[in-house]
Amino acid sequence: MNSDWLLGLGLVLTSTVTALFGVWLLHALPSRSGKTGSAFDRSEGVVFLFDGESLLDSSPAARALFASSPNRNSTWAQLMSYLAARFDDINAALLRLPQEGVISLASNETRGEPILLVAELRGGLTRFTLHDLDADQSAMRHDTLTYRVQTEELAMLRNMMARVPVLVWRQNAAGEVFWANPTYLEAVKTTGESKNITWPLPPLFEPTASARPGSGQRQKLQLSDGNTRWFTLVSFADGDGFICFGLPADATVSAEKALRDFMQTLTKTFAQLQVGLAIFDDARQLQLFNPALLDLTGLPIDFLTSRPTLLAVLDAMRDRNMIPEPKDYRSWRRQLVDMEKAASTGHYEETWSLPSGQTYRVIGRPHPNGALALIMEDISSEMLRTRRYKADLELGQFVIDELDQGVAVFSAEGQLVMSNAAYVALWGHDLSETLGEATVGTLCNYWRENSATTQLWPQIETFVNNPGDRLKWSADVRMNDGRVVGCHVAPLHGGATLISFVWKPAQAVLAPVDGETISLLPQAVPLRA
Repeated sequence: MNSDWLLGLGLVLTSTVTALFGVWLLHALPSRSGKTGSAFDRSEGVVFLFDGESLLDSSPAARALFASSPNRNSTWAQLMSYLAARFDDINAALLRLPQEGVISLASNETRGEPILLVAELRGGLTRFTLHDLDADQSAMRHDTLTYRVQTEELAMLRNMMARVPVLVWRQNAAGEVFWANPTYLEAVKTTGESKNITWPLPPLFEPTASARPGSGQRQKLQLSDGNTRWFTLVSFADGDGFICFGLPADATVSAEKALRDFMQTLTKTFAQLQVGLAIFDDARQLQLFNPALLDLTGLPIDFLTSRPTLLAVLDAMRDRNMIPEPKDYRSWRRQLVDMEKAASTGHYEETWSLPSGQTYRVIGRPHPNGALALIMEDISSEMLRTRRYKADLELGQFVIDELDQGVAVFSAEGQLVMSNAAYVALWGHDLSETLGEATVGTLCNYWRENSATTQLWPQIETFVNNPGDRLKWSADVRMNDGRVVGCHVAPLHGGATLISFVWKPAQAVLAPVDGETISLLPQAVPLRA
């Protein structure tokens, strides 16, 4: 009986102890959701307990350390980033942990307030303990209100850094990234370097590229989907490391590519032109030229590619006798400045007769933003043809001036284009000064006033103003002084009309006088009062 009672009592005690131990164990073990309690209390400071890289438990102070951080990576990655920013060679120290069991590290004095790290490896679990060596002094320096203001400001800065659309990271002198904002972490994922962000953070760019303070160089980032992103890197020295920024430059790169393509198109187009083209910027430095400019100016290509000024280009052309030789150099320089001013307002156009016998047409045209385009064209052949044409016209004029007949030539539009000296002597008025302005109508009115009444002038006016299938014809007209003038009208090529005038001698009249026959010439009798 007593043995049964003792056995029952032992079972009850065993059950009670087991239940109490289970309750304690449930309270002690941390929940992965973070909603249950912790085996650590507030007096133990900042303590993390890991199984590999999985967090098993942490103290309230440790949870508060990353609670306000916008970085949502694993606690292991957050802790490694935090430690790497403050402790030298943290990775090498952790590699010694399996052999030594316990390691203690003091933070770098140049990276903030001093912190002591104690890492222990016991039973496969890793325990990290952080001790703030200046905790007492910090508590004395800061009151509650100051601490609240600083905490709020820190939360605001972290929130801003989490949303800034710029890559921001910190790296040491060896190029190891020990802190980065969420934009950087997202960029790491898009490159396919790591699907799960772990420590150490993979660098997106070459360490030497980002370790140049204020360099502002451009780097390409190849994404896993085959696309490419461009960033402008700017870095600043921070202790023995660097704070780096990656500014998005995709729009800038696209604009520069479009500009290069446009410039290549312009270059190819300008290369086919026979006209020399030189474009100067607002500082009057040469920015663009085509091959024809080399042929027209004779300037070496290495001189033009060195981006000389406008005046330097003109000076070099003068040395090669490729501009009109001035009487004195000072006035010539003033003319160049005046030419630049005139070209910048769009009013410069001049013909240069060179000592070699060539003739250039030079045009200056303003462009937006103060740029200037200088256009050069060799018009020697055109000027030669013009001179020959003028010479032919002068020769033709000399020929018809030697004719005894008065000549007037009208175009298809009825404009007077030619007359000769015999015409001036016949009709008494010179048309050389009004050539091209006189019409068949005005001349017919003049002829009508200086001749007897006749239907000849309306017929000539109709003949000239109606080009087509026409036949030449002739008629006589008596002038006011009694002379008879023969008028010959003939069509010419292209609808032009030739009208020629010639004096006809008076006909002799045979009359008997005192039994003799004599020749009597009629006297000129005015037909009009």
